[in-house]
Amino acid sequence: MSNNKNILILNTGGTFNKVYNEIDGKLEVPRNNKAIENILESAKIINYNLKGLLYKDSLEINDNDRKELQNVIEKSKYKKILIIHGTDTMDKTAKYLSKHLNNKTVILTGAMVPFSIDSIEATSNFMLALGALSMKKEDNIYIAMHGNIKQYTKIKKNRDLGVFECQK
Repeated sequence: MSNNKNILILNTGGTFNKVYNEIDGKLEVPRNNKAIENILESAKIINYNLKGLLYKDSLEINDNDRKELQNVIEKSKYKKILIIHGTDTMDKTAKYLSKHLNNKTVILTGAMVPFSIDSIEATSNFMLALGALSMKKEDNIYIAMHGNIKQYTKIKKNRDLGVFECQK
């Protein structure tokens, strides 16, 4: 069992968390942390600190939401933060946080496919980010997606291929 009591996990929503609404046929971001809780339970990770925040598709996240995220991080006692975030504006949130946070190590991750539809990508990205955060020593803002962990300016979403790629 893994003990991660020194890491704060913040869930903002995004595709990672979306579930299919059988009534209207749409994918919705639920106001819960079930996807992340399922991963943590299955991986036997204990003593985690999980907080739900925003519960939005990242296309709906604005600078007021980013300010709220910043405030939660600044007020927390945690120096290591894992943020579950939608992939469409993950880079914008990372850039915003880099301008407003000091003395914190933050890793953002998400998924292109909802956990509720296919759990593999979401779980892989989450565990990659959690493992990296446990080992990171230098404070910075990172993105962890598709087997890559880089400082946020060095990884980008390739919208044509539907994957995140490292930049030179």
